Amino acid sequence: MLLKRTPEKEDFWQPVTGGLEEGETKVEALKREVWEETGIKNVVGIIENVDYFEYSDAHFIKGYDFIKEYVFGVEVDPNERIAIDGKEHSQFRWCSFQEALELLKWDENKKALSRLNEILSPQK
Repeated sequence: MLLKRTPEKEDFWQPVTGGLEEGETKVEALKREVWEETGIKNVVGIIENVDYFEYSDAHFIKGYDFIKEYVFGVEVDPNERIAIDGKEHSQFRWCSFQEALELLKWDENKKALSRLNEILSPQK
């Protein structure tokens, strides 16, 4: 699933993203962010350690000089109702791997999606 940022927030497609709150584990933050951004309360499965990025010049996120970005895969019930908050995102879309690659803006998101695809579809 991809989320489209509102025009006020640059109007591009991205996966669910977010940060750690004080005292939170990465998995707790993941579940909270999935819930906050999609309304999905029940995460069925998690693929940890998909990828990892560091940005030493994080000027693109106001107030941050350094960011660590951890990538996870999340499995959810396909019947779960999606409810996005219109303040940050205007749309959501379930995509195939190829569709998502074409929609994603950032190379790091594309790399992470490709890595997740490799994990889910190992070569025989």
